[in-house]
Amino acid sequence: MTATTASARSDLSEVGRSAATLRSFLHGLPGVDQVGAEQRAAMLGTRSIKTTAKAWAIDLAIRMVDLTTLEGADTPGKVRGLAAKALRPDPADPSCPAVGALCVYPTMVPFAAEVLAGSTVHLASVATAFPSGQAPLEVRLADTRAAVAGGADEIDMVINRGAFLSGRYSEVFDEIVAVKAACGDAHLKVILETGELVTYDNVRRASWLAMLAGADFIKTSTGKVPVAATLPVTLVMLEAVRDFRDATGRQVGVKPAGGIRTTKDAIKYLVLVNETVGEDWLHPDRFRFGASSLLNDLLMQRTKLTTGVYSGPDYFTLD
Repeated sequence: MTATTASARSDLSEVGRSAATLRSFLHGLPGVDQVGAEQRAAMLGTRSIKTTAKAWAIDLAIRMVDLTTLEGADTPGKVRGLAAKALRPDPADPSCPAVGALCVYPTMVPFAAEVLAGSTVHLASVATAFPSGQAPLEVRLADTRAAVAGGADEIDMVINRGAFLSGRYSEVFDEIVAVKAACGDAHLKVILETGELVTYDNVRRASWLAMLAGADFIKTSTGKVPVAATLPVTLVMLEAVRDFRDATGRQVGVKPAGGIRTTKDAIKYLVLVNETVGEDWLHPDRFRFGASSLLNDLLMQRTKLTTGVYSGPDYFTLD
């Protein structure tokens, strides 16, 4: 590490120590070229890939799926069944890889843990008064600790968008730091809810804020608002994690979530990752899809490639 690089990293470690320093840093980030970002995302979204590469991409996308159920009507039986699907997405084909993680509410974590114990599939839980984030901090921390105690090894927290949009950046920073501490050894994914952040500049600022506070992943959305993941927003976030690694040496993952339903959609995101941050992020430890219906489409397309026969959506269990 050069002296200049070491100095830059030391300076970044001090950014969150005062509200004024944090604000100055976030508002000093380069502005996002909205037209440029949207045009580049659209251009990359038109790329096509060949059959052998498509088969590889489908298996990679399956391994990157955070299979998700976040409904008020979730039951232990439903969660156990989904956990079994996470382990063996296509019971008729043992060569089909397992998904990256199963994501559930904190009260459902113990039931998922029963099935996933000893497997490679991570157990993620939303916490911190998901999806609004509007609860006292102690409640959100208790939510986090309960999920970890139940067996979650990944926590998906949601930031207080009201505080962020009001310019109370230190409040959001300190809350992320506190949740990270409550996670213990569990990884922390910080949900920005980009559909409520209004501008790409805010997405960039929120991404850097979350990473400076200790996020292991930054995630676009809860999936509970009308505007969820988009290619341009994900591009801005990927650029942020790339620049953050250049500045700090720490690699943070990205998770687009909400509205990604087809294999075609997933491949667009994989192309975006490869062309923006490179192969280092083409791994489930660095990139995930938050999705429920996406997995079935991936399985249908995989079956078509391997057997030549296209299976209807009723061939696989509904999530």
